[in-house]
Formats: sequence, structure tokens, C-alpha cells
Amino acid sequence: MQSDLETYIVQVESPKSHISTQSSRMDLESWYKSFLPNTIETAGLDEKPRLIYSYHNVIIGFAARLSAKQVKEIEKTPGFISAWRQRILFLHTTHTPSFLGLQQNIGMWRDANYGKGVIIGVLDTGITPDHPSFSDKGMPHPPAKWKGKCESNFTTKCNNKLIGARTFLNSDSPIDDVGHGTHTASTAAGGFVKGAYVYGNANGTAVGIVRI
Repeated sequence: MQSDLETYIVQVESPKSHISTQSSRMDLESWYKSFLPNTIETAGLDEKPRLIYSYHNVIIGFAARLSAKQVKEIEKTPGFISAWRQRILFLHTTHTPSFLGLQQNIGMWRDANYGKGVIIGVLDTGITPDHPSFSDKGMPHPPAKWKGKCESNFTTKCNNKLIGARTFLNSDSPIDDVGHGTHTASTAAGGFVKGAYVYGNANGTAVGIVRI
């Protein structure tokens, strides 16, 4: 039945010892299909294809729509390594430290002094200097080893948290007009911002890993 099928990513051994040392993409497709039970190698006219995607670079394996029983069959096939059932993972941007097991006043995060003195450089779409993650309230002055600078038209926007900003393209300013650079920079080094959320989701205290 179609209703009991779920998507699995199946990793298998390299087919080199089974086919040839110069396996083509067609050989690899044939190798992957050999793991599928004969009854599901091809789909009927009234159902979706079972083999969804064939991997050729990062891993040797494929994604397929299978039942739990069929996965058990595949596990018995020589060359099988592992199978993972597809999971939907929800975004928890504001909860990254807790997801990593970092706690504010104990453990490794505290022992590392929350990254004090670490300088992070981000090559991205720019930065939004007035974003609350980059407030320098309570921040010490930049480390003496810092040799960077802010662009001349950006100088007044720098502070003890945001200690440099430059543009390497034909742009007048490193101001972020996309949002990605601001997001990645705040994830890496944003200060504590309480009550952060997006459209009501992931409500909490947003903070980067290196917060000082």
C-alpha cells in the first residue's frame, strides 16, 4: 500500500568490487536498483516512483520510498551499510546553545569565557549594524591584535561588538540588504537578545556561540 511507504536514505558499499573499477553512472543506477525488492524496482502507472534519488558524490547510496518491511529485506542484501528514515527537523535558531548542550553559567561555555577575545570574520552579504545582536553594551574594547577597520562611510556604525566592516565588491557600503550575512554573523557571535522569534516561532533568547 502507498500509505505505509516512507522515504529512506540507504547507504551501500561501493560497487567497484561487484561491477568494475570504472563504474559509470548507469552501473551505479543498476547497483542501487539491485537493492530494491523485485516487486518495487519499478512503479506501476498509478503510483509514484519508489527510487527517488541516486547519490553519486558525497555517499554511495540512494533515496527511496519503502515500507519498514522492505527496509528489513534490503538490510539482508550484501553491500548494505545503513538506512535512515526521513525526518522533518524544525528550525530552532534561538535555541542553538541549548541544542548543543551549552549552559550559561556552567560547563565548557563558561570555562571558555564565552569566547572572549575571539575575532570572527564573516564573508557574506553584509551586516545590519543596528541589529540588537550586535549591541556592545558591557563589551570590552577590541583586542589589541585587531588590525582591521570599518569602511569610511560605516565608521560611526561600528562599536566594541561590531569591530570591522568592509566591502569587496562594487558596493557603496557593507550594509546587509539581503539578511543572510546578519543571520550567520549573529548565530556565530551575537549577544544575548531576549524575546527573539520569527512569526511567533522559536520564541526565546537568541545568542551566538561567541558572545563576548
